[in-house]
Amino acid sequence: MVFHSFWIYAVSLMTVIAGCCTAWGQISETGFTDHGVAVPFSTHRGVIAAEGNPGEALVLIWLYDHRGCYGLLIVEPDTGRSQEFATPFPWGGDAPYASILSTRGKLYSHFGSHFVEFDPQKRAFTFVQKTVPQMAMSLTEDDHGVIWSATYPQCGLASYDPSTGTFRDYGHLHRENWAQYPRSIACDAAGWVYFAIGYTKSHILGFNPVDGRVVPMIPEEERRQGMARVFRATDGFVYGQALEGKDTEWYRFFKGTAEKIGRLPPDVKQKAIVAGSQGLFHSRFPDGRRIKELDLAARQLTIEDPRTGESKTVQFEYSSQGGHIMGLALAPNGTICGGTAFPFWFFSYDPKAGTWERHPCYGQWNTVARQGNRFFVGGYTKGFLLEWNPEVPWRETVEGDKDSNPRYLVDAYPHINRPHDLLPHPDGNLLVLGGTPAYGHTGGGLLFWDRGTGSSWLLRHTEILENHSTMSMAALPEGKLLGGTTVAPGTGGEQKASQAELYLLDLETKRIEWHSPAIPGVREYTDLYYDPETNLVFGIADRTRFFVFNPAAKELVRQEDLGPKLGPCVYHQGPRVFVRGEDGTVFILLARGIAFVDRQSFEISMVAKAPVTITAGGDFHEGRIYFASGSHLWSWKVEAGQPTSP
Repeated sequence: MVFHSFWIYAVSLMTVIAGCCTAWGQISETGFTDHGVAVPFSTHRGVIAAEGNPGEALVLIWLYDHRGCYGLLIVEPDTGRSQEFATPFPWGGDAPYASILSTRGKLYSHFGSHFVEFDPQKRAFTFVQKTVPQMAMSLTEDDHGVIWSATYPQCGLASYDPSTGTFRDYGHLHRENWAQYPRSIACDAAGWVYFAIGYTKSHILGFNPVDGRVVPMIPEEERRQGMARVFRATDGFVYGQALEGKDTEWYRFFKGTAEKIGRLPPDVKQKAIVAGSQGLFHSRFPDGRRIKELDLAARQLTIEDPRTGESKTVQFEYSSQGGHIMGLALAPNGTICGGTAFPFWFFSYDPKAGTWERHPCYGQWNTVARQGNRFFVGGYTKGFLLEWNPEVPWRETVEGDKDSNPRYLVDAYPHINRPHDLLPHPDGNLLVLGGTPAYGHTGGGLLFWDRGTGSSWLLRHTEILENHSTMSMAALPEGKLLGGTTVAPGTGGEQKASQAELYLLDLETKRIEWHSPAIPGVREYTDLYYDPETNLVFGIADRTRFFVFNPAAKELVRQEDLGPKLGPCVYHQGPRVFVRGEDGTVFILLARGIAFVDRQSFEISMVAKAPVTITAGGDFHEGRIYFASGSHLWSWKVEAGQPTSP
């Protein structure tokens, strides 16, 4: 969303209505330019040092770009040769959140509702099986070599026995009214399987493969907000905590029974299993060498032999369509800037020179906006706020280092974890960040940053609207702020409010003056835009419900469902749906193209049908509207004769 000073454009509504007569002609399908991939490389979703043929070192890399996990890459560290294997099922944008290298040397994962085996010796996917939705959050191997997978979002369980080729999908075993994250799984020596879940309410469940029984392993009163934990020990038992943490007591599990043991005995050792989350990085080869560095941006791999201290670096190749763009905005130096995920990289495009600048960046840049001579970022995780000065050389962001550029200002964790809107106030001094809270929490806060004093202020959801999070904001005259909420909880949290609301907040007192559901049944107010020419607020709810709101009268002027005619608006964690032209014209970025808001009739008309799907917004610069389509930066030229404001 783009904000401009309402003082600059303060004209009367009657003048606007009298002069705003321009209408679009036929829908344009020209004027679009693809400026290329913002960040032209992939990230990994697991890296495993493995063995192919006896004595042959291989690096296995799950490749992820804006499409999802599109393949597995093998790199030979001794030669630099690489080979890419396409994901052998319709992954639907999904990716591994867990992988395991078995004792037999095979790689397993489970995502896109498919369980998959890859054999490094055969250099092929050798088993694929469709399952109940959706992806493993943890995998393990039992004492008989059977691979077990625990899946999000409804606690599914599956097993595969490589020795017999037997696969069993046990379906969803535990129900909650929130998305469950089974982040650890373990098998005891007797064959029982235990998996730990979170985040809304921790739990540990035991499963008997013989009769299919599911047994709660901790009492209901010990379940807490957060994540439980289990692991297999070398003594044949499984150990776990009802709430993961160094100060919580431990359980010992065996044959479906639980015994409280207080502190974990110092002689208990975790069984070595090469498994982990999407960040799995197993660096040691069977021959003792290890991966020292893997750089997918430079396409470079370095391995070393700890016994001799010698290292070797090789170049390799792989295909990539680039990381997806989270959002973009015009920076003070006239470049188009933003961040991608995944990988987490900053990009800057200079429209005059047609050149790019790229750097690894701190976290995921959900929301970006300029204010004065600075560019600001609201990011995931921790709901952090960064300040970038484009006139000073880039320097890696380190929390607490004031010489970093971008500089880490403050964060709002756990009250904000995923920012959804960053409002640079027209006063040139205040910044406001809103979003959803930490994993398992419900209700997000607002973070205020005063540039002049370098101080911050935080409002909790209980001080705004309980169990709501702020999705969108618009600055109003006389020190007021209009907020639009979402009822979505933090990731893995429980939805508690039934419908989203609009609210008015006084910026001086930080108090809510009014709130209302406004449009019954709405789950989120996707984006808001204050129009200084009319003193009205244009908004989008649930991606398709366009509305006009009069903040003075606290009432809706108009609402319309754009879905049947125009389809949904763009959507990302910081969507930036509304774009203001240099003459005050208001555009809406839709998935299918670019629309125009007629201030007299409030009609929405598609004016440019995009040749690609528009995925994120959005800013205006020198006659062009810039937007994202997946990993590509695009723009559309606003031609002469197209609608303008008087």
